[in-house]
Amino acid sequence: MDWGTELWDQFEVLERHTQWGLDLLDRYVKFVKERTEVEQAYAKQLRNLVKKYLPKRPTKDDPESKFSQQQSFVQILQEVNDFAGQRELVAENLSVRVCLELVKYSQEMKQERKMHFQEGRRAQQQLESGFKQLENSKRKFERDCREAEKAAQTAERLDQDINATKADVEKAKQQAHLRSHMAEESKNEYAAQLQRFNRDQAHFYFSQMPQIFDKLQDMDERRATRLGAGYGLLSEAELQVVPIIAKCLEGMKVAADAVDAKNDSQVLIELHKSGFARPGDVEFEDFSQPMNRAPSDSSLGTPSDGRPELRGPGRSRAKRWPFSKKNKPRPPPLSPLGGPLPSALPNGPPSPRSGRDPLAILSEISKSVKPRLASFRSLRGGRGTVASEDFSHLPPEQQRKRLQQQLEERNRELQKEVDQREALKKMKDVYEKTPQMGDPASLEPRITETLSNIERLKLEVQKYEAWLAEAESRVLSNRGDSLGRHPRPPDPPASAPPDSSSNGSQDNKESSEEPPSEEGQDTPIYTEFDEDFEEPTSPIGQCVAIYHFEGSSEGTISMTEGEDLSLMEEDKGDGWTRVRRKQGGEGYVPTSYLRVTLN
Repeated sequence: MDWGTELWDQFEVLERHTQWGLDLLDRYVKFVKERTEVEQAYAKQLRNLVKKYLPKRPTKDDPESKFSQQQSFVQILQEVNDFAGQRELVAENLSVRVCLELVKYSQEMKQERKMHFQEGRRAQQQLESGFKQLENSKRKFERDCREAEKAAQTAERLDQDINATKADVEKAKQQAHLRSHMAEESKNEYAAQLQRFNRDQAHFYFSQMPQIFDKLQDMDERRATRLGAGYGLLSEAELQVVPIIAKCLEGMKVAADAVDAKNDSQVLIELHKSGFARPGDVEFEDFSQPMNRAPSDSSLGTPSDGRPELRGPGRSRAKRWPFSKKNKPRPPPLSPLGGPLPSALPNGPPSPRSGRDPLAILSEISKSVKPRLASFRSLRGGRGTVASEDFSHLPPEQQRKRLQQQLEERNRELQKEVDQREALKKMKDVYEKTPQMGDPASLEPRITETLSNIERLKLEVQKYEAWLAEAESRVLSNRGDSLGRHPRPPDPPASAPPDSSSNGSQDNKESSEEPPSEEGQDTPIYTEFDEDFEEPTSPIGQCVAIYHFEGSSEGTISMTEGEDLSLMEEDKGDGWTRVRRKQGGEGYVPTSYLRVTLN
């Protein structure tokens, strides 16, 4: 069934239908264009949202980026940004493959439709013109017939009239004959025109217009097919990005599952662990006694044996009170390499060895020191703290970590310079063997510069190694002090060893409100780590020393770079690991100096 056969007389209907089809195509194009604008606006808003909530600081400078919660949130933002990119891709595909192509196709359809209907209208005009000619010849034939009949009647009446002359009768007969001849010619012309019109009409209705209608039908069907394909492109553009969007959603789910609360707690410890020793007990200050009385057995600070209580040279109130605003820990004096001297006194009070009355000394100290309520805010340091190259302005644990980072960075730079030197040497050898490739002398400045950089980096590595060793010693000292002041550990010590056993004994004296017994004075509570190794245990893994370490403190053990060691105890979060050497001997070494493999 086709339009030329079934709709031969529905020219106006076909004209309205084809126009409606083109209007529908234009409406769909307009819809897709607005849909594209919506997708673009949606993607833009998503990108602005992601940009608003992304961290402003670089990852390496942002401590919050180390938490799994922050990392998961950043990953979710990145997935949302990728999702926005897929929405932009959908908008681009719809704009190019639907809007532009269908707009171009709609223009072609409009031109084709216009051409077909112009052809049909010309055929109609030609048929109408033939019909008018037929009507004119018909009216002329009718008029000539009436004139011929009237002339014949006039000639017959004159012929019967006895009063009419012969000339009038002849004239009337000639006129009647002429009219009859004209009527005959009009008849022949009308018959020919009628035959021609019938032929044109048959061609119009059975051939010409059906062909035009069939062309319009083909055009409309092609337009409908193309519009259906455009409908499919709308869904196809979405289906193309569904796998990637699914990956984005899967990435968000993975980011949600990656949140590790325990690990975040450990990260917080690693970031903000100061390494300071816990403050000791607050001493009793007796204001009921006269300040000018002579020292006696009942004076505060004088033990029962009559000897004044002496404080060790390595202890100070500033070190015991890291939370005090007025007595913040100051960096110890620097060694020739730039590091702090462990034996330096930070900001301690005058030694009681000066021979003055202990009560007078206690009075001076109480006047110079504010009430010792711990203030956690003071741990952050003042705004005017000046950063030093050895990071001595930081707490001991943070100083150790920063020095370790700087040491690793210098080692990487040193390795890079060494590799560059080797490459330049090989290039120089090639130039010497093949002079046409280049001048070996041109590489000398670069080789010299590389050697200079290597020497400089080696000095910096040595400097940072020295600082790191001193920082490790300071951390060990603080931990030993803490253990000395708190003589009731639940398990054998799992932290780094102290610098000396005497500090722990002296701290124990300072932190107790009552004088210790003679047995407590003679036997230190925490002296050496050798006591922890009385019962041999089996290794739990193996490890290799990455760097050389000189175990100068009590409880530590020396090791050389590349030495294989047995792992006896894992790091408990304090940065120290217990190992055993093959030659014998067991002790603690820095965890960062090892490459550990557990059994």
